[in-house]
Amino acid sequence: MLKPKQSQCAAATLFCYSIMAPSIGHAENEEETFRLSPIIVNDQVLADDDTESVVAKELWVGGKVATSILDTPASVSVITEKEIQQRNASTTEEVLEYTPGTVTGYYSTDDRNDYFQIRGFDATTYRDGLTLGSLRGVREDAYAFERVEVIRGANSTLFGPADPGGSINFVSKQPKFDEFGNAYISYGSNDHKEVGIDVGNTLNEDETLAYRLTGKVKDSDREYDYSKDDSQFIMGGLSWEPNNDTKANLIVDYLNTDSTPNSGGYPFDKEYDRSTFFGEPDFNYHDVERTNISAQISHDLDNGFKVRSSLRYSDLTDNYGYTYISDSATRTGSTVSRGYLASAKDAQQFNGNLIGQYDISVDRLDSSSVFGIEYQDSSSTSLSSYGSATSIDVENIIYTGAPSSMIIYENKKTDYATKAVFLQQNFSLDDKYILTLGARHDDIKLSESDYLNNTESKNNFSENTFRSAFTYKFNEEVSAYISQVESISPPTAGTEIVRGEQLEIGAKYSPNDMNALFSIAVYDLVKNNVDIAVAQNDGTIDREIIGENRVKGVDLEVKAELTDSLSITGGYSYMDSKVVEDDSYEGNQINIAPNHTASLWSHYILPRQDVTVGFGARYIGTYYFDAANTKKSNAAVIFDASLSYEITKDTNLSAKVSNLLDKQHIVGSGTADYYNPGRNITVTLNHSW
Repeated sequence: MLKPKQSQCAAATLFCYSIMAPSIGHAENEEETFRLSPIIVNDQVLADDDTESVVAKELWVGGKVATSILDTPASVSVITEKEIQQRNASTTEEVLEYTPGTVTGYYSTDDRNDYFQIRGFDATTYRDGLTLGSLRGVREDAYAFERVEVIRGANSTLFGPADPGGSINFVSKQPKFDEFGNAYISYGSNDHKEVGIDVGNTLNEDETLAYRLTGKVKDSDREYDYSKDDSQFIMGGLSWEPNNDTKANLIVDYLNTDSTPNSGGYPFDKEYDRSTFFGEPDFNYHDVERTNISAQISHDLDNGFKVRSSLRYSDLTDNYGYTYISDSATRTGSTVSRGYLASAKDAQQFNGNLIGQYDISVDRLDSSSVFGIEYQDSSSTSLSSYGSATSIDVENIIYTGAPSSMIIYENKKTDYATKAVFLQQNFSLDDKYILTLGARHDDIKLSESDYLNNTESKNNFSENTFRSAFTYKFNEEVSAYISQVESISPPTAGTEIVRGEQLEIGAKYSPNDMNALFSIAVYDLVKNNVDIAVAQNDGTIDREIIGENRVKGVDLEVKAELTDSLSITGGYSYMDSKVVEDDSYEGNQINIAPNHTASLWSHYILPRQDVTVGFGARYIGTYYFDAANTKKSNAAVIFDASLSYEITKDTNLSAKVSNLLDKQHIVGSGTADYYNPGRNITVTLNHSW
């Protein structure tokens, strides 16, 4: 069987795109290759090897966007597998810490979820181009992915119902048609013990079938008393390539976590030690069990036509219970009120798409049409309860145990279904002027059965979104663009659809004499019908709707391998946020939206070649914790570092320290304060073969 050459890139995921497809009528003339490089798709080749570079040049998001980042009319960041390994990032928050325009971990000690926002708003998460939807609350394990892609700004035309902050796509590790293996063992702070393995090879003599097996086990505490953070993850994949035109993948993965959430936080009156626990050791649990079954297939037909499809079924259980403190700024004395909260959730989700693409070239004009249908059907049940807990004396902590009974305040079933058709049309003239147009229609059905009140509600939405962009390529190294995109998402409160609109102007520079990518983007982003949580004086949390929020800002990013020994990743973001339409909050800044953030990570191989050092700094400016702008954070700089020693060519010993100076500050506040994570040291022994 003919295989793509390694220089053309090894076979990998379903959504890997080449910029090398020949123009119709000029297949034998390299100088006459199809000029619309940003949209060409060849599912058999992979341009980036993410284990070898921190600088990605292409996107893999489902064939709906330009494959070349330089020519993509959007602000994009890609965190490659090499960068993830350099920083030893194990959660989504850690992966995104050095990404411009992104604020992470603003409820850090509330460990139930990964917390992140892009450009002041929530972002929608995807896996291999398909939305995670009702599963988005699960803390993803970075060991499962070979890259994470971030597209800033609203874009429902490409991805369907989505939050306006942006899109985060996790790209799963795929089978390779080469034998490889990697295993590691690590130990770190909080008695953190972890082992992992990632192996793969071909399964038959003609090399048309390959497998990959990835797994890890973690046994750990967290930095507060009476905690745990245990998990098991395993993922198996099969890839079949009978020829250069056809590919099929099957991936099954299982995630199980047994942890404690510490969602109660810390009292307001002073700064407490992170190890102090104000909950109840006998009532502090978070158990998650999730299974995914994913299938992908692609086929390249004759005459410039390609077709591909992706399907996924997911099953989830997510149960937690904890004791929270409900403090008040006006409290006197050392006694703080507390309450119990518990939730049990089951969710099943099926989603998939069928995408076609047709490419044609006529004289100086190239055309690429991407069209398709998408479907999602999810169902979830949730049972939530609360109870009054005994107050706690913060100066003399005495635990009283788990609740004997609780009051159910929510018992409901939610069904969510979407059907969509979409079309994207790209025209390129002389590989210099690129016009992008897109349209999408979504039919959304949202129904809820309230078993507690014996009521049912149904909402149907029929929404259109549009996208337009123009890219000008000055030369092979520099491009500039202007784009307009829209987003829609169903309401979490009320009955009005949530809409976002963004206008963006940007430029990118990828020098020929250096492996680097520089980018800048200026944007104006608006979100209507904003649902927010508001902590009340009595400790309860209510939902409110804000008419319109607006963020104007600038994002800058550099990813560069300056020499064979030195690489850097850096970014800066400025956000000017404001509530522009609301009776209560008009004129206020949006919460969790700092005016300034900046980061820089550098990685250097010493001249002796067997020792590598890494150093990073993250600056987070001040931001408000609430819509009323009554409480504000302090600006902070967090330093991270790493050190690696190559014992042999295939074996190395590394150490990573996050929050090197053990800086402590408040990152979130509601009925309690929440602190950023403390210093964490992890030592890892890694062996490859």
